[in-house]
Amino acid sequence: MDTILSVKNLNKVYADGFQALKNINLEIRKGEIFALLGPNGAGKTTLISAICGLVNPTDGQILVNGHDINENFRQTRTLIGLVPQELCVETFEPVWDTVNFSRGLFGLAPNREYVEDILKKLTLWDKRKSRILTLSGGMKRRVMIAKALSHEPQLLFLDEPTAGVDVELRKDMWNQVKELKNMGVTIILTTHYIDEAEQMADRIGVINKGEIIVTENKKDLMHQFGRKKLTLDLNVVIKVVPKQLDQWDLNLNEEGSQMSYSYDASVEDNGISQLLADLASAGISYKDIQTKQSSLEEIFIQLVNQS
Repeated sequence: MDTILSVKNLNKVYADGFQALKNINLEIRKGEIFALLGPNGAGKTTLISAICGLVNPTDGQILVNGHDINENFRQTRTLIGLVPQELCVETFEPVWDTVNFSRGLFGLAPNREYVEDILKKLTLWDKRKSRILTLSGGMKRRVMIAKALSHEPQLLFLDEPTAGVDVELRKDMWNQVKELKNMGVTIILTTHYIDEAEQMADRIGVINKGEIIVTENKKDLMHQFGRKKLTLDLNVVIKVVPKQLDQWDLNLNEEGSQMSYSYDASVEDNGISQLLADLASAGISYKDIQTKQSSLEEIFIQLVNQS
């Protein structure tokens, strides 16, 4: 798959000596949804700002569709759309006017059909004549996305797109992001809602203390770092795990009615068959058995704590 964004050896050191970005290397593929995760202050917004030309890196190189952002600033900037965390909209302007104005800022001729299509796909068409101040927070967020798409960018940054949005609108926004991907837009998403990344992203990147810890396909990341938990609903209540089962590091719930075993999901021979045989030898029977895979949120916390 072709690369649309390439970040090479990128560093950012501020005047007070604080290093916000440390030797960042990142490749983003055309047409993918890439989720950039990290705790507060990890460097997510600084990295996005550097790519969008809002922050000057100390050193390193950023290529957008093969063009250096410093040598070809105007050309690369037209390829990028940015939806920042904060709502930045012209409060008293109608939706239609503000989106068309954003398109004009990039020197593009008016294109009624394109803007109409964007507004319809973002479910803003019925609000096109409404002043932005009359819109809900979720609708204003969609206007921000429409503004970012007005100049037909190939790469779209969504920095905390569902901040301050209720659960129903969050799910609606997920559908909008998937629709943008179907339109051929490459999306880089930052979010504190890890379930959003798990729901939408093709690949995951984790940044902490200015360094990229890992970049991996979502499924591969879940498999590589995830763990599984086997839970047995016992036929009888037991108070302690029999000594002959000590090697399995089994856990009992407080009632003694459930027994659980955690194991590495990436290991092919996980020993479950032997465990079940040993349980039978110890005289422990069960009426139900369940397995649960680690969530992306659990993996994220694990990676951040290890870095």
